[in-house]
Amino acid sequence: MKKYSILLAITALIIASLACQTIMGGGDSGNDIDIQPLPPVDSGGDTAPPSDSTDSGGVSTENESGFPVPSDAFNVFSYSDPATVTFQTNMSSDDVIKFYKDEFGKLGYTEDTNLATNFAGAFTLAFDGHESGQQIFLAGAPVGDGSVTVTVTLQ
Repeated sequence: MKKYSILLAITALIIASLACQTIMGGGDSGNDIDIQPLPPVDSGGDTAPPSDSTDSGGVSTENESGFPVPSDAFNVFSYSDPATVTFQTNMSSDDVIKFYKDEFGKLGYTEDTNLATNFAGAFTLAFDGHESGQQIFLAGAPVGDGSVTVTVTLQ
């Protein structure tokens, strides 16, 4: 049952990654609609002073997860707690899988082949051996513009 829960969680991560990609403007849907932002609404009341806060809610556009990413990674978003990184790469799905098997092998992690899938470029991998005792999960899928979106997380 745990295997199906993990696969469901990884599938949800892939879908969330693709949704973020769509929202962030990646991928071309082929239509030429020019969407302009709405002008600010004047409520007539006092406005709050600008915030000096630089808190990004734990989200960074730099890789702060501690996980390796390919040198051509772009649209990188990472979270430090839990350690997660989502990015796109122009590598093929097979090359991404090879990259992580090599990199995580060098770090002493072992692949849990019971959780590995690869279907039409969409893939999942799991690795044991992290110092926290948790598993490292990878999920990836082709985006449609030739790139692959990948999420690596510690669970």
